[in-house]
Amino acid sequence: MELVSKLRSRSSDGNPIRVGIVGCGQMGSGLAHTIHNVGGMRVAAIADIDVGRAITTYAEMGHAEADITVVEEAGQAEDAIRAGKVVVTPDALLMPRLDGLEAVVEVTGIPDVGARVAYDAIMNRKPIIMLNVETDITIGVYLDRLARKSGTVYTVASGDEPGVCKMLHEQALLMGFEVVTLGKGKNNVIDLAATAASCAEEAAGKDMNPKMLAAFKDGTKTMVEMAAVSNATGLVPDVPGMHGPMVGVDDLVKAFIPVEDGGLLSRSGVVDYTTGPIAPGVFAIVRSYDTRIRKEMKFITRAEGPYYLQLRPYHLCDLETPQSIAEAVLMGEVTVTAEAMHAEVVCTAKRDIGAGERLDGIGGTHWHGRILTYAAARAQRAVPIGIGANAVARRPISKGSTITEDDVTLDDSTFVYRLRRLQDALFG
Repeated sequence: MELVSKLRSRSSDGNPIRVGIVGCGQMGSGLAHTIHNVGGMRVAAIADIDVGRAITTYAEMGHAEADITVVEEAGQAEDAIRAGKVVVTPDALLMPRLDGLEAVVEVTGIPDVGARVAYDAIMNRKPIIMLNVETDITIGVYLDRLARKSGTVYTVASGDEPGVCKMLHEQALLMGFEVVTLGKGKNNVIDLAATAASCAEEAAGKDMNPKMLAAFKDGTKTMVEMAAVSNATGLVPDVPGMHGPMVGVDDLVKAFIPVEDGGLLSRSGVVDYTTGPIAPGVFAIVRSYDTRIRKEMKFITRAEGPYYLQLRPYHLCDLETPQSIAEAVLMGEVTVTAEAMHAEVVCTAKRDIGAGERLDGIGGTHWHGRILTYAAARAQRAVPIGIGANAVARRPISKGSTITEDDVTLDDSTFVYRLRRLQDALFG
């Protein structure tokens, strides 16, 4: 692909890829610093409801105060970018409209914000790179089809688990293997009761949003990541919530294979995770019965087969995202996106919920996310997590229950809700 040489040419021409970032929390600010150190790219604008965070990030990257312009209108932003200044705005929806930007990266993790930003970017034929996987698992099928028809790129970013799992998947298929399992390592055991309040102290020590940390601890983020992998590859969860055993590296190839061969799985072709020591890595368990391939693998890896472990012992989150930006802008290529809805992450009650309660969102006190096959979720009329926030309970809901559309009145005023219903109608 020669991405680095192409970026060097852009740099020497004084024409770096101008990137806009929506969301300047832990991931967004980290991404800004990464892009700042990549030749041929420039963070031209940052949108965050807290403009102070964006200003601080620019200052940390060495920008003088006089070069940072806070704007609320597109014209002001365009003038500032043309003048060589960097832009800060509280308006996320300003970013897709700026002609001075060549790509937008969405990093908020809020499904409705992600839906609006992605849709507007596509309508303006601007590549949109998503670190907001919550939006992707809700309406990624629709956004991908819309982008392709519009002649632009919609993609989940490299560096997050879906991107690196998709890389392992394609590599395995291109070597002639069958993919039995794609998985990730989770660095802690799931705590289904985790909330922002219970995670507050730890979140402060890690400089994280406590709701985001709660979403990691209660398993929602793991379910989201592997649902994105499922929708991009066609592999599915073997059981609701996946298996998630705690196993060592050497035992991955023993655990994540079908039961008839001594493993956990009822079938081949699944997504799953482990709480073992491979975190923050990702893995693929692949299989071949071809005698020549098995001979080659024994010579190269000493493994007997027919099952083999392909391990990438890390994923680097926002540090790897510039590759997706470069691929989208310079090559028009997608890193990973939903081919269809194969899996759904649904709202599951964290506690008993009373009739009339208004439910909060991801990382809140009312529900956590649990992965199901898409067919199972549809059959149960389960509420996808991307449209679960602000629903009102119509009747009591028991702890541990899947929350269904019969249980709640959904908030139909959001943009992500409308796009989800459109996706259901077109591709359901």
